[in-house]
Parts: sequence; structure tokens; C-alpha cells
Amino acid sequence: MRLLPISQCVPGMKLAKKIYSEDGIVLLGDHMELTSRLILRLEQCGIQYVYVEDARTEDVEPPSLISEETFRVAIKEIRTNFREMMDRPKIKKGVAYPYIAQPFKQMMNLIIDDLSNHKDAMIMLMGMGTVDHYLFQHSLNVCVYTTLLGLSSGYSREEVMTLGMGALLHDIGKTQIPHAVLKKPGRLSNDEFADMKRHAQLGYELLKNEPNLPLLVAHCAFQHHERLDGSGYPRGIKGDEIHDYAKWIGLVDSYDAMTTNRVYRAPMLPHDAMERLYAGTGTLYEQRMLQQFRDRVAIYPIGISVKLHTGESGVVVDLNHSYPHRPIVRVLQNEVDEPLAVPFEIDLSKQLTVMITGVNGEERDAELVAGI
Repeated sequence: MRLLPISQCVPGMKLAKKIYSEDGIVLLGDHMELTSRLILRLEQCGIQYVYVEDARTEDVEPPSLISEETFRVAIKEIRTNFREMMDRPKIKKGVAYPYIAQPFKQMMNLIIDDLSNHKDAMIMLMGMGTVDHYLFQHSLNVCVYTTLLGLSSGYSREEVMTLGMGALLHDIGKTQIPHAVLKKPGRLSNDEFADMKRHAQLGYELLKNEPNLPLLVAHCAFQHHERLDGSGYPRGIKGDEIHDYAKWIGLVDSYDAMTTNRVYRAPMLPHDAMERLYAGTGTLYEQRMLQQFRDRVAIYPIGISVKLHTGESGVVVDLNHSYPHRPIVRVLQNEVDEPLAVPFEIDLSKQLTVMITGVNGEERDAELVAGI
């Protein structure tokens, strides 16, 4: 299979992976043939990338970080509890909405069990085949990525549980933000942006009195937009004043926000998002955390189309865990875009002079890529 932008899909192609609703229900099954109408509908639903069947890459199977069953349970639990909070009256000072800890802890145990089976797995993009309610999928993505980082950092299961719950609930305050602000397709006004920024404080207020939930989880919601240099919000705290869990969540939250479809822009691919993150090294994000995160992210997702500086093009078919920015590429076209009768593979971790200069048809700076 291969990963294609929906804009490059044409009628007659067949899906290689299912498309889910925001509730975790299968909308389109694998092997479903795409029509012009279906392609248009997927675009309208915010689907930016799909996996399609391809005879030359039929053996390529991107790994999943969590099982399909865990994914469906998680999305259902997030949707149910977050929507209940959205439908309640806006919170008042000193008022807590209890009883979310237990169902989310049960869900976290499933996620931790799945991820514990492959702690060395690379962080792959999630949710590309989900018709998204942004808050639901984003919360799950940040939870899974951060939990995997916690496991690979040697945290105990109890610590990973707290970190994962903090990541899962980091944006819970957005359930109290007006829908018109959350889903506004254009630039927010100053007043709207100020309203949006309240979600960190609101999340803390929602969680601090929650029974059976560590207070640190509430502080993760409170601090996930704080930055090392004090430029964050809501309090503008700096450096060691920010808990490490909140630093991890803030980093992963930024990455997923950039790589997830938003009402006001299309998603970035991982290599572009990592470049943006590295621009904040030492000012916004801890260098040691960025380096660890970079080493765990699949910069070029399996199945994506790439172009080499030689002019040849192909598909990423596997990853090198020690060099995630140097994947294994199956070359399918020569330098004049003619299909090769016999495709061949190049391991970029061994062929160090070969550079990826394009992704999905967009040309890139090879020197910049080499420096990621």
C-alpha cells in the first residue's frame, strides 16, 4: 500500500485501510473502490491522506501503535466524556464534574498494554483515516505519542499512567470554549484568541478536584502551553518552573497540532513539523526532549512518496530506528519519471550521499533535510 494526499487520488483506486467516523465506526472498508463522489466527500470531511492499494507496494504494511479495538474503545470513551462536558453548563469556580477518572484509567491501561509490547516502535501519524472531531482525535494522538515517550524514557507504569492521563486531558478545557471559536476557519480576533487561551486554566479547574485523579494531571492541563523562555500562557512561567510532564505534553501537542488537519489549514508532514519544532530549541522546548522525540518520530511515514536528488522517485517501505530521517526507499520511477521494470530499494542509512529532496511532489532543500 502507499500513502497519498486525497488531492492525488483518482477514481478507480482502492482503499488499503478503513476510514472511521469520529465515533470510531467504520465508514468505508478496506478494498473499497474510490469514485469521484467519494473522493469529494472525503475532502469535505477533512480527510487529507489515505492509504491506497498498489501492486508495486502490496507488501508494505505500516505498523499501528495501538490495536484497532483499543482505538475504537478510546475514541468512544473520549467522545462520550468530552461531549458530556460540552453539553453541561459552563463551569463555575469551585465546581468539579467528577467520575471521569475511572473510565479513562481503564482506557489508559489498554493503551499502555498495547504500547508496552513494542516500546521501541516509532511514532507514526495517527488519525489520517478518521473523519475528525479535532479535539477527540487530537487528545488520543497526544496521549499515545506521549505515553510511548514515557515508556521509552524508563518511567514506571504509575508514572506513565499519570503522564498519559495528563496528555489525554491536556485540552479538556476546550470543552468550555464556544464552538464558534474552536471551529472558526479563519484567524481568531484578539478577543477570540484570549478566550481560546483560557482553556488551560479551565482545564485545571475541571480536573483539580476530580476524585481518583492525581493533581499533577490538572497541572499538565494548566502548564502545557508554558514555554522555557516564559513566552507561554497562562502564567508565563519559565524553565524548571514547568513540570517535565507538561514539557513533554507541550512538545507533542505542538507536533500533533501541526500534523493534524485544522479548519484553517491543511496538515504538515512530520519532516516539516520537526523543522518548526527545532526552531524553538532552547527557547520553547528542551533540547534533550526534542532530540529524544526526533529519534522516535517516523519523519517520513511508511508508504509516502518521495523524490531523491538523483531525480528518481519511489515509496518509503521501511524505517531505520537509529536514523529515522534516513528510511528505506523502493525506487519505482527513473529520473525522467518512467516506471522501472524492476524496482529496487535503497537504504539511505547506508547510502549517505543520497538525499530526499521531495515529498508528495513538493521539492525540498536537501541541505535542510540533512540537518534535521
